[in-house]
Amino acid sequence: MTSSSSKNDLTFTLHYWPVIPGRGEFIRLAFECVQHPYKENNKSATEAFPAHFAVPLLEIGNVPNLQDSASSNKSQKTQEGQDAKSTSANKSGQSVFISQTAVILSYLAPILGLDGVNSLQEQDPQSIAIRQAQVLQLTATALDLNNEVHDTHHPVASSEVYEDQKDEAARRTADFRKNRLPKFFTHFQTALQNNPANSGWLIGKEVTIADLTLYQVLDGLHFAFPKRIAALKKQGEYEDLFKLHQKVAQLPNIAKYLDSDRRKAYSNGVFRHYPELDGDD
Repeated sequence: MTSSSSKNDLTFTLHYWPVIPGRGEFIRLAFECVQHPYKENNKSATEAFPAHFAVPLLEIGNVPNLQDSASSNKSQKTQEGQDAKSTSANKSGQSVFISQTAVILSYLAPILGLDGVNSLQEQDPQSIAIRQAQVLQLTATALDLNNEVHDTHHPVASSEVYEDQKDEAARRTADFRKNRLPKFFTHFQTALQNNPANSGWLIGKEVTIADLTLYQVLDGLHFAFPKRIAALKKQGEYEDLFKLHQKVAQLPNIAKYLDSDRRKAYSNGVFRHYPELDGDD
């Protein structure tokens, strides 16, 4: 990227639903953690987002021309047609749209300094690539847990309301509470214990997108399953995990964000509290 189109020239707009924190919250936390400027466009369900598979959607502005330099005029025209729905031109450059939460976080992590690279002793390309992959691996696992939370109240079909699948939800959630939560928690507890830096973060000496993503899932679980989380805390097997939840919340920029009106309340999104789905075990 040339100096005229450096990372500092890029602008970011998060497109996501109004009211709920949802999957958009993972992107918000990344920006808020380092106080990087971004805008947010909250459309209602009746309005169309730019072409995508699923929100959240990140609009990157002031992007230079992305066409392949070796393309022929004919292939350039073909590419322009194919990309028309995912890019838009303006006087200062293209606006490019990226969807899929994990992809957005992977893209933003090095830009925001949340990829764990800064604490590496060796800054060679191979070490950097491996560290970034390790961070993304932990991030993706936390997002897997997030998806399983969603499926506790919508185990049959996302297009149907919870009330039409309550029996299936009860069965799915019983297994989630008993088996799936401890499996995920053990994985992250082990990662924290095995971090050579002994920093309280999942990997390395500094906070990464993996820590922020895991924080958000843990925070939502406190809302959705307060009894189960209280029981797991009482067991004492995941102390480092719950300390990480507190550690992220106490970061100055995150604490300021959590206390602002930008932090949306849990309601009818991924994390929902149905008392009949909660329990000590």
